[in-house]
Amino acid sequence: MSALVWFKSDLRLDDNPALLAAQESSACLPVYCLDPDQFRTDQQGMKSCGQRRATYLLDSLANLHTSLQKLGSGLLIKIGSAELILPQLCTQLGIDQIMCHGEHAPDEQALVQRVVTALPDNIRLILLQSNALFAHEDLPFSREKMPQVFTRFRNQVEKYPPTVKALAAPERLPGWPAGASAFSAGQPSMADLGLLPAGDEPRSSLPFIGGETPAKKWLDDYLWVSQAVRQYKSTRNQLQGHYFSSKLSAALAHGCLSPRRIVSELQRHEQSLGANESTYWLWFELLWREFFRLNLGLHGQHFFLHGGLNGGSPPKGNDQRFCDWSTANTGQPFIDACMNELNASGFLSNRARQIVASYLVHDLQQDWRLGAAWFQQQLVDYDVASNWGNWAYIAGVGHDPRGGRIFNVAKQVEQHDPDGRYVAVWSR
Repeated sequence: MSALVWFKSDLRLDDNPALLAAQESSACLPVYCLDPDQFRTDQQGMKSCGQRRATYLLDSLANLHTSLQKLGSGLLIKIGSAELILPQLCTQLGIDQIMCHGEHAPDEQALVQRVVTALPDNIRLILLQSNALFAHEDLPFSREKMPQVFTRFRNQVEKYPPTVKALAAPERLPGWPAGASAFSAGQPSMADLGLLPAGDEPRSSLPFIGGETPAKKWLDDYLWVSQAVRQYKSTRNQLQGHYFSSKLSAALAHGCLSPRRIVSELQRHEQSLGANESTYWLWFELLWREFFRLNLGLHGQHFFLHGGLNGGSPPKGNDQRFCDWSTANTGQPFIDACMNELNASGFLSNRARQIVASYLVHDLQQDWRLGAAWFQQQLVDYDVASNWGNWAYIAGVGHDPRGGRIFNVAKQVEQHDPDGRYVAVWSR
């Protein structure tokens, strides 16, 4: 039987169940579909995927193609919608099955269902768990009884820890089906997506290119070479620098690294060099990521409602104040510096994200969903569950038992940028 491996946000060879499942096929065609709708401006003037993330994505696809070639394969990249492209490829190339990872977000789940609906009856689509930290069946609670407060979730997971095992990458893959090379148009460019190339930004704290190879190199550096992870808890609230945070979020968002591989390497680090508060805190943050993913899978579209999960009533503003915030023209030097960094580099520290989110919602009285959508467009490391979950958390309509978080900007500046170095770097 021949197989098509549909890559989405799992752009890696390592710990990729879909790729491993396909290696026993007579022929294997790895495919990625670039949907043009992701790069078009919507009615609010925003894109689902902006310039910086698109650059990281194209880098990741190029790296994956090179890695697959070394295994006797390659990546076929097509511009268009998956529900049109995949059935056509399967029908014309005699492919029997599609293998891909399962989804937790409603739009992505709907896309998978549209592909299933468009497939002929003799072609199967097989879903495998790929980007989750834990298998659902290993969790100490059912989906319906998923804890809605993070601390309770963490306590249960740590009391009854699920197995975390990362799978090795395949050593060899079957070649493409006969005739598949005729469908290849080569590696796409930013112009093919209707976007301008993103220039270098030397001030950025995220100077990494996309792809599994650089992501694995960074993980090795962070855990073993620099051992910066051992100071993570004390540095994670800083605003800039090379090692102040783990910088793993972009690789996780694109699937260049799996959360299981990171945890497996973290555990190996702790066994070799000892655990401390900082190594635990990296695990803690990965648990937050998993918490949001599981809850998005449980709540679906309610995750994106103005009133959130519990029908709250946060601000509804959508006016010039949002435009000023998004274009770094609020007149508040620290806020504008943060937004300059986000817009110029596609990155922002976790602390800065919380401060500017609180400012938009609680000081400027704007709809939190506007901020979440702007982050979605701008961030290199955009992750649907973490982004929308954290914005709802700040707005008080998510999983925060205290009903939202309000940050005093002056106090935050005094604590995190007392000498104004950050503002000086990112002021116009």
